[in-house]
Amino acid sequence: MAAYTTLRLGGPAGTVTTAVHADEAVATVRNASAKGLPVLILAGGSNVVVGDAGFAGEVLLLRNRGIEVVAEDAATVLVRVAAGEPWDAFVQYAVTNGWSGVECLSGIPGSAGATPIQNVGAYGQEVAHTIEAVRAYDRVADETRTMTPAECGFGYRSSVFKHSDRYLVLSVDFRLDRSTDSAPIRYAELARDLGAAAGDRVPSQQARDTVLKLRAGKGMVLDPEDRDTWSVGSFFTNPVVSAEFFATLTGVPHWPAADGAVKIPAAWLIEQAGFPKGFAGAGVAISSKHTLALTNRGTGTTGALLDLARTIRDGVRDRFGIELHPEPVLINCAF
Repeated sequence: MAAYTTLRLGGPAGTVTTAVHADEAVATVRNASAKGLPVLILAGGSNVVVGDAGFAGEVLLLRNRGIEVVAEDAATVLVRVAAGEPWDAFVQYAVTNGWSGVECLSGIPGSAGATPIQNVGAYGQEVAHTIEAVRAYDRVADETRTMTPAECGFGYRSSVFKHSDRYLVLSVDFRLDRSTDSAPIRYAELARDLGAAAGDRVPSQQARDTVLKLRAGKGMVLDPEDRDTWSVGSFFTNPVVSAEFFATLTGVPHWPAADGAVKIPAAWLIEQAGFPKGFAGAGVAISSKHTLALTNRGTGTTGALLDLARTIRDGVRDRFGIELHPEPVLINCAF
């Protein structure tokens, strides 16, 4: 499985099928269900940690492609993107065509179909802001259905698709603005690098270029020669705590979350708990560029990576009383 994941980790695969059309993907999943086989669906493999024992069932490599305008008006365009379409290629396509709303999600590895699963977000944008519908095969009902954002159950880095094998995402519809300017800039670091204020709009290409520069500086743009990018990106989500609990802390950076809660940067917690960039385990390490990325240095194993993750989790809990949770999907392994 190491060949199919950005971590380059994971043991033997069972049967591997590549689907270049949606109907092939559905047929593969349907046949596996009929045989009682578990199915692992992968496209970019950028948000998954596969155990050293591998995955003995059906591995479906989703490789369907396509970007299609299905509706438009004077202000917006509705774009249908095949699940196997590389995400960053779609972002570049949108920017080039003068559509805004996803430009700050530049450089994120993986496929378009994976973005609603994770409700991918970065630099003040998340895909839930622009997704209008998700077309998915429902294994329980044995039918293909179109799901609204409400049915997708989007939350912070979550959805009804995550941690469930019920649905196979086939395509995603994005409602984007017809504009060569970005959506309002929401993220302080990005605004600072752009020389803009929060809420300002800048040319979308400038926003994309700046995000790519920021991500590359953190080892968050895939590079086969850079072991700092042999990761799943951010391994931990930023914890969200109650206002009452936050009041017991001192000097902790934070920003508002929903319903009066408070979000705390996991990277800061990790560093303050004694785990700096480059902190190493057996063949694995925290990235030398970004504290949230746990990396395979070329000789690591999934077991070693999870041992490092547990050490960090336990250290943060002991220091701050806050529990860190993994962002990627764990396959045949546990955290």
